[in-house]
Amino acid sequence: MASFRKRGSGGWQAQVRRKGYPPQSKSFRTRAAAAQWVRSIEVEMDQGLFVSRSKADTTTVAELLERYLRERTVRKKGAGPESCRIRALLRHPLAKRYVGTVRSGDIARYRDERLLEVTDGSARRELTILSQMFTIARKEWEIYVNNPVREIELPAPSTARCRRLEAGPTESESEESRLLSACQKCRNPYLLPVVKLAIETAMRQSELVGMHWQHIDLHRRTVFLPESKNGYSRSVPLSTVAVRVLTGLPRGIRGDVFPSLTTMAIKKAFGRATRRAGIEDLHFHDLRHEATTRMFERGLNIMEVSSITGHRDLRMLRRYTHLKAEDLAKKLA
Repeated sequence: MASFRKRGSGGWQAQVRRKGYPPQSKSFRTRAAAAQWVRSIEVEMDQGLFVSRSKADTTTVAELLERYLRERTVRKKGAGPESCRIRALLRHPLAKRYVGTVRSGDIARYRDERLLEVTDGSARRELTILSQMFTIARKEWEIYVNNPVREIELPAPSTARCRRLEAGPTESESEESRLLSACQKCRNPYLLPVVKLAIETAMRQSELVGMHWQHIDLHRRTVFLPESKNGYSRSVPLSTVAVRVLTGLPRGIRGDVFPSLTTMAIKKAFGRATRRAGIEDLHFHDLRHEATTRMFERGLNIMEVSSITGHRDLRMLRRYTHLKAEDLAKKLA
């Protein structure tokens, strides 16, 4: 049976009690809205389609985001960047809303606000986290809520970057020389060797940070990566420059090649170095692009390069191969 109670604040509280179902109650501004809600609940119960929405009406977006962070994000390879995005979501007023009240219009407004502050790609990644959170909440956490992110248009995905280190009038004026010089002056003693290894090996930040001496064979000139971003292990060949860099590093008792170094520390130190060198719009990941392209320029075929870089999908490898048109023109001649 249903009951209605007028609240002191002027609103109405509706309650539905039926054998075999947990009691349902909700507050409304008007009695008509309360009555409409009661009818919808009773119809669902009559048809055997009822699912309790009490959790959705008492759980905030922030609580779901924090649970998603604890149970999902920490298990991902990209836990660091995703954690930063979740913290940005937690600071937004949307996080204070109960998930049962969030509609597609709310998500659309969030999207439009974020597009004024971040790139399309960043906003899209934040919305993807929200979408995954809503889906998991419904499927696995028994929180009856629709996924409003699916009902809006997402920003366009980021276009593939094609940034390479530019040559200068002289070798000392090239971006590579200026970058290495700035890294050498950096307070972080590991930045210079990390940058050199990135250019020589095409390894990712996380792979460089996670290297252990037990996996490095300087005699055979290889480094073994037990697990990479895609979950597979691989061995990376070391150039003469890479061997020289590793040989010059001290060895600690822990066995880490770069003790206590994190990807976030690399990001911050690399940003300071590029500013000091007067280099614009260069990300650390661009060094992986640079290294991969140089491998093709040296004559390695796509299978050889993929075995070094760890790309399982050869189509993905194409976005890293930015061969210069002038170099191709020389080959055609």
